[in-house]
Amino acid sequence: MQAARGTSIGTAATDGSRRRRAILLFVLVALTAYAVDQVTKVVAVAELEGRSDVQVLGDLLQLNLVRNPGAAFSIGTSLTPLLSALAAVAALTVLWLSRRLGSKLWAVGLGLLLAGVLGNLTDRVLRAPGAFRGHVIDFLQLPNWPIFNVADICINVAAGLIILQAFRGIRLDGTRESDLPDPPDPTDQEAVEADPDKDSQ
Repeated sequence: MQAARGTSIGTAATDGSRRRRAILLFVLVALTAYAVDQVTKVVAVAELEGRSDVQVLGDLLQLNLVRNPGAAFSIGTSLTPLLSALAAVAALTVLWLSRRLGSKLWAVGLGLLLAGVLGNLTDRVLRAPGAFRGHVIDFLQLPNWPIFNVADICINVAAGLIILQAFRGIRLDGTRESDLPDPPDPTDQEAVEADPDKDSQ
């Protein structure tokens, strides 16, 4: 009995430590990625305003400053307030889910997702033409692809990690779906109900 109790306490302590490490990783990833996004946008506005395209890797990667009032691919350019509200809800949802973190990959994925959502939300709240109507700063351009920013990269990488974890069957807390106990067999219960004396023997 004492050995079982000690094992249970040890397992709980390990789970708590793992959860704390995952939440710390989530916070560090979110803060770092958000800072990179905001700094690169400030530099882009300061250095690219009024300039023609700047080639970084020939035609493969260019810097081209644009202000996007819509979502990705310039969709919903007249719905900036709605997009801002949806982004705020998404950020709160990620924060709520982060309380259950116990997996490092989930922590990185949700950290990047929060950074990406908050990065573009910051533009919509603080930049011209006004609060919740601001235009998002985009400046990275690939051939035959809409211009994007670091926040967009964070969101896409986060989506990939989340899909990967879901495909692997790993939950937010780090447990696998296959680790869950099997549901009780209803036929066993029916047998007990049919012959109650058998269970009491």
